[in-house]
Amino acid sequence: MECPFCGHEETKVIDSRLAGEGRQIRRRRQCLDCNERFTTFETAELVMPRLIKNDNSRQPFDETKLRSSMVRALEKRPVPSDELEQAVGRLIHKLRTMGEREVPSRLVGELVMEELRALDEVAYVRFASVYRRFQDVTEFEEEIKRLQKISDAAASREQMSLLPDLLSKKRQ
Repeated sequence: MECPFCGHEETKVIDSRLAGEGRQIRRRRQCLDCNERFTTFETAELVMPRLIKNDNSRQPFDETKLRSSMVRALEKRPVPSDELEQAVGRLIHKLRTMGEREVPSRLVGELVMEELRALDEVAYVRFASVYRRFQDVTEFEEEIKRLQKISDAAASREQMSLLPDLLSKKRQ
């Protein structure tokens, strides 16, 4: 690392700490020539994958587009904006950790629907209706029935998980 004061190329690290919610490393450095101290910040440069559209064209991932489509689905729904931002963050994290250079846009759409289902079921159905291009009311009905089955299965799993806890307490 070059010293910003004298231009000497050798410095030593005096202290390192996490910064920026753990996404950066803050390093305190000292020049070995002039002994001046300065701070640097290191951030991992993670590249988002390119999207493969249905017509096989490629385009760069656009976080703004992702967020605006989710905002549109959540319009007039009781979901706090910080929960939306957390969902967007989870989606971006999933895409980065896949390690792929290119991903189908269909996969991104499915991931968005998964996040919206957890945030708000009405927003999920709104997004699904546009994303899957519902043609009539029966397709809406089928999607709502599928959503109800998922919700019922999740509720029964939650009830089942309580049962072992109760049994173990009785034995004690």
